[in-house]
Amino acid sequence: MRGKWRLFVLGWLVILIGAALAHAVQTTGGVKVTDVRFPGDKGVVMSGLLYLPPNATAAHPAPAVLVSHGYINTREMQSPFAIELARRGFVVLAMDMTGHGYSGGTVAAQGFGGPAALRYLQSRPEVDRGNIGLEGHSLGAGAVLSAAADQPDGYRSIVLEGTTPGLLGAPATATPTSPRNVALVFGKFDEFSVLMWQVPKGSMVATSTRLQGLFGASGPVVEGRLYGDIAAGTGRILWNPPITHPWEHFSRAGIGHAVDWFQTTLNGEARPLDPNNQVWIWKEVGTLAAFVGFVLLLLGTFELLLGAPLFAGLSAEPQPTTLKRDGRWLISLLLIIAIPAVTYFPFMKLGNLFFPMKAFPQWVTNQLLVWAILNGLITLVLGLVLRRGKSNLAKLGGPAILLAVAVMAVGYGSLALVDALFKVDYRFWVLGLKPLDAVHARYALSYLPLWTAYFLVALRPLGADLAVKGEGPVAAYLTAAVAMAGGFAILVGVQYASLFTTGLLATPSEPLNVIIAIQFIPLMAVVGIIGAFTYRRTNAYVPGALICALLICWYVTAGTATHWSPDFKPPIPAAK
Repeated sequence: MRGKWRLFVLGWLVILIGAALAHAVQTTGGVKVTDVRFPGDKGVVMSGLLYLPPNATAAHPAPAVLVSHGYINTREMQSPFAIELARRGFVVLAMDMTGHGYSGGTVAAQGFGGPAALRYLQSRPEVDRGNIGLEGHSLGAGAVLSAAADQPDGYRSIVLEGTTPGLLGAPATATPTSPRNVALVFGKFDEFSVLMWQVPKGSMVATSTRLQGLFGASGPVVEGRLYGDIAAGTGRILWNPPITHPWEHFSRAGIGHAVDWFQTTLNGEARPLDPNNQVWIWKEVGTLAAFVGFVLLLLGTFELLLGAPLFAGLSAEPQPTTLKRDGRWLISLLLIIAIPAVTYFPFMKLGNLFFPMKAFPQWVTNQLLVWAILNGLITLVLGLVLRRGKSNLAKLGGPAILLAVAVMAVGYGSLALVDALFKVDYRFWVLGLKPLDAVHARYALSYLPLWTAYFLVALRPLGADLAVKGEGPVAAYLTAAVAMAGGFAILVGVQYASLFTTGLLATPSEPLNVIIAIQFIPLMAVVGIIGAFTYRRTNAYVPGALICALLICWYVTAGTATHWSPDFKPPIPAAK
């Protein structure tokens, strides 16, 4: 019995230690982090995390910064900026844009929620209303630029990370006087250089004629040189560090340049520090540890519950039919690895036809599901051809469903507890698992049958084709992780090998889908481990498939943007 508790207890310990570390980092120096809701336009409720340093009071208002995340991200993605600014004495509001996170509305509605967020920040008695900065990464520029346009005198400076002073591309009319005091951080390896600045490579952004118009320059902009006059509101500076688009908000360079600009253009921070003095990475280490603990907790809970009388009928020794890793085994492994990667871009494009609708309101989720279902069909056909092992669909019944729900309920409860106690979630860089609010829970229920259908097919080969008789757990888990995540790892590796050597992605027209694929390397590795772990204890793939369906459905739905509204119009080209 003691052994059955080991993973369960270890999972909780790792979660609590990691979450406590993350909390300690984001509250360093006495900063208080609060989950806030505030009114948006047209009845929309907005969400944000408010970082209040101890020096900011109604009697002594402090400078403040509004920060906004990019597309299909959430407020937590901006925590590195928020942590570093707050520990220097700035009040920070990390907002959820409309259609993202816990904010209502749809993508781009009500100026992305930026004007409402700025008004809320100004309403705080702890904020010096005449001393406010704005920061936006990628699509987050839409929010802060909308706020700037709504209140041209409501801010003093702005930082644009991996973006432009226009929506999805620099405006041809960019001027050296508006927006006020702009710092641009654009990575040499930014995947969106063509879209944003009409140059083929991020390293060439200084040559963009539209950037030159923004800076009032007659030739290439000189990196690190101050253009214009900060006192007059015409200050301009470019930073072009060797980072990618998703690293612009997750790097010492991206965060350091933003901190430096706000320390230069805003007055009154209580604790001036060198911009390179950064501690935010330890918060990410803590939440990564908590994510690892969460996975351990799922496995430990499964093992514990499997010993209960209600689920005793599911327990069984694995009986793989494969005796050794022969040529047929290798072919199966290579097919499982290759097919998801080869089909990823074309099936994601095809997924654009799965328009957002009331029951399925998230465009990126819809794309991923088209990819998943079509891959499931391919896997099903190949399974009929190869025919190895037993399907064990007989175990798709009440006990298996109840067990999967119970396992995920414990996992969800752990995140709810961590959120309540420490105001953090499970994440690292582009990987992030958030609690569901009521709205996203309803969306998840709509998507769950489709995810379940996919995983009931996708996880079968782990036992039927790849499990080897007599192999140890390490080999089994490693094989399963490589099988499920290997295709994504190769896909992403090829893309960034090309980017770092030539300045261009291997598929330059797919920057967003390349970035989306990054998070599925660890996610699908976790899926493989869960699948192998549960198979080795039940001789069936069904329990693991149900757990993974619940997990991925929760993950994707909670972290993806909402596009549908009653007036949504699918972008169908007019007939000619």
